[in-house]
Amino acid sequence: MQLNKFVLLIFLMIVTISCGQEIDADYFKSHYDLKEYRIPMRDGAELFTVVYTPKDQTKKYPILLNRTCYNASKHSNYQYSGYPSKYLVEDGYIFVFQDVRGRYMSDGEFDNMRPNIPGNKPRNKKDIDESSDTYDSIEWMIKNIKGNNGRVGMYGISYPGHYTAAGMIDAHPALKASSPQAPIADFFFDDFHHQGAYLESYTAAFAVFGYQKDSLTRDPWYTEKLMRLYGDPASDAYDFFLKLGPLKNITEKYHNDNFFWNQIVDHPNYDEFWQKRNILPHLKDIDHAVMTVGGWYDAEDLYGPLNIYKTVEATSPKAKNTIVMGPWDHGGWAKETGKTVHNHIYFGDSISTFFQREIERNFFAHNLKSKNIYKLPEAYMFDTGSKEWKKFEQWPPIDIEPVSLHFGENGQLSVNGPINEDAVFEYTSDPQKPVPYTSQTEGLTFTPRRYMSDDQRHASRRPDVLTFETEPLDNPKVLAGEILAKLKVAMTGTDGDFVVKLIDVYPSDHENYEHNPDNIIMGGYQQLVRAEVFRGRFRNSFEKPEPFVPGEISDVDFRLQDILHTFKKGHRIMIQIHSTWFPYIDRNPQKYVENIYKANEDDFIKSTIKVYGSSSVEVGGTQDCCLPEPFRGQATEFIKD
Repeated sequence: MQLNKFVLLIFLMIVTISCGQEIDADYFKSHYDLKEYRIPMRDGAELFTVVYTPKDQTKKYPILLNRTCYNASKHSNYQYSGYPSKYLVEDGYIFVFQDVRGRYMSDGEFDNMRPNIPGNKPRNKKDIDESSDTYDSIEWMIKNIKGNNGRVGMYGISYPGHYTAAGMIDAHPALKASSPQAPIADFFFDDFHHQGAYLESYTAAFAVFGYQKDSLTRDPWYTEKLMRLYGDPASDAYDFFLKLGPLKNITEKYHNDNFFWNQIVDHPNYDEFWQKRNILPHLKDIDHAVMTVGGWYDAEDLYGPLNIYKTVEATSPKAKNTIVMGPWDHGGWAKETGKTVHNHIYFGDSISTFFQREIERNFFAHNLKSKNIYKLPEAYMFDTGSKEWKKFEQWPPIDIEPVSLHFGENGQLSVNGPINEDAVFEYTSDPQKPVPYTSQTEGLTFTPRRYMSDDQRHASRRPDVLTFETEPLDNPKVLAGEILAKLKVAMTGTDGDFVVKLIDVYPSDHENYEHNPDNIIMGGYQQLVRAEVFRGRFRNSFEKPEPFVPGEISDVDFRLQDILHTFKKGHRIMIQIHSTWFPYIDRNPQKYVENIYKANEDDFIKSTIKVYGSSSVEVGGTQDCCLPEPFRGQATEFIKD
């Protein structure tokens, strides 16, 4: 594969914004005029901006702003690729694409998840952040782009979704509608970490985010660094990372000069560095329309959309706040594939088109064009079991009964009891033979995607995986809302990870799906519904980790991400528990070390882990537990006044 083509492929894997239903470039060129600007910020920096204005100047149009770290100039020269959707293009907006500070054609230095500085006072020329850059950009556009109607909307997927959320803080008065889609909220819980555990599968992505450019450019400057891992990409990531060994070898062999990797290595705990980059404490007093969008199978940013929505709901009573969650992976709603299939599971036809045409289109038209279009529900959620859209007046829902799942002898799982507190379940975790995160062999990639609905039979058959399941259900059972794992554990080691999975087990006579290869047998399929990992050292504090005492019983409570899933009649509910999930998640040495990124090979030891029958998995309602420190008030001292 030619180098430039390979880089393009990787880029598309990152941003995932191609769309099957395209308006071709000729249509775009015949209906829109193109200009490029360098918009001045309050500190003198200039941000490169691409603007498309409708040729029809008989009416005024709202502005739709997309701020990105993924190269605004790829939208130059009418290079339309289906993003934004054809429906927004047909409706007529002023489309604006802007390189954020420090990226591609914009001035300044790039900072991952640049800390927010409360206040956003335009006369303050020094304290800049993404909120102030957004404010200054909107101010300039309202005054200088002809034909605008004085209303601005923002949108973006993934990192641009984060920039959308950042623009909501201390917002410009002209900002009337924001749609953060698959937004990053906190890099200690999104993307590069899950609750402090490192996503080793993300190792190849650091080249994109960890090098500063030395000049204004329309082309990637990190290509050579990207080729360190992708020059001869591994066909089996499990084998590659196991042979690579401890994380310190990544530093030595690949990322020693990568500033973002070194920041992660230097900050293994949820300290000031990470707390300042958490956007959630700053999302307050928002007074415009917000539609947060996410995918139930987003391996990158599931924490972000759920928690951004909940935070705005709790802190901003004036905001018209809506959440939409569909059966997609990362950014999947921006492309239409006809049949909506995740891994082996079919969910329906043209679901992305429905979102683009009936939800996103109407959201912006209603709030930016004052169209009398129906009001969106509070929560527009796709049930991944019944495979249908459902509307809720609030999320998490209060009208669906919470469920408590308990573990019993002989692999029994009970719903709402009974509880066998005397039971003890045991397995030995060996970091040299970690549990694979997927049933399939996957090569080196930016982000695994398929595993989030993958068949878990490969794991349930291992001795280092605890497996519990119900009897076949007599009636459908809806599980909805937040999930809390409440584990009581003891171990022979001094540290350990815990992976908890909620699984839908299909009946043995379930028919095969026609879209799947012949070797994919749906009878007895153990479909992953939700899973999360928790690094045990953080059980009492993400900021101040502590070792386990061998043999001592400890509480390990942690939240999984939300679900909406109907377990159908005849299906079973399954829970799996284990301590490795490789190479999606890095291996815990299981011997406590101060910094796992600097652990040595001989630090990795076997550990026998006991899980007690008084443990449970709680589903539904609002789980008042295990919130990140910012919600407990521990980060406020690090936030600049």
